[in-house]
Amino acid sequence: MFSLLQEAATTAVETTEGVVVTDETAHGADAATHGVDAAGHATEAAGLPQLDIATFGNQIFWLVVTLVVLYLVLSRVALPRIAAVLSDRQGAVTGDLMAAEEFKQKAKEAEAAYDKALADARSEAQAIVAQNRAEIQTELDAAIAKADAEISARAAESEARIREIRASADESAREVARDVTAQLVSSFGGNADDAAVASAVDARMKGAVQ
Repeated sequence: MFSLLQEAATTAVETTEGVVVTDETAHGADAATHGVDAAGHATEAAGLPQLDIATFGNQIFWLVVTLVVLYLVLSRVALPRIAAVLSDRQGAVTGDLMAAEEFKQKAKEAEAAYDKALADARSEAQAIVAQNRAEIQTELDAAIAKADAEISARAAESEARIREIRASADESAREVARDVTAQLVSSFGGNADDAAVASAVDARMKGAVQ
């Protein structure tokens, strides 16, 4: 593109130079007859070239060419690249936002799963504690019942032995009392009747027991 512009610029410059040479020849011929006009043109040539009315056409042409070239460069090269960069950035930003939203959703799901697992663990722990407590209570009740039964059995056995001992002691005391009574009656010169002695001792023992 720039090589074509350079060639076009060179051609335009050569054409302009040919026009200038032709104009100079014409001005030289006219200068011989019109000295004042040649002097006037020399004075104008000594000023700013961009203010020369004769070059306005070329200036406007090159201005249009430059604007067209700039437009083509911007529209074909620069603007598509800028649009591509902006599109890539927008895509990257959109992707990052989507990834962040996905991570946020995963974090919420993980938090919900953690809360559920914690609640399940607490519920299971409470159930295990309640089950162990029930088992311990059952074992304790069984042990208490067994102990009560053993205590009752031993108490009954002890009461039976106490009754046996008491009955044996009572019988022994009765025999001792009968013997002592019979000896006393004999010592006082009486005739000891075993039945009377036994009846008297029994009556006395009953009154003492009561």
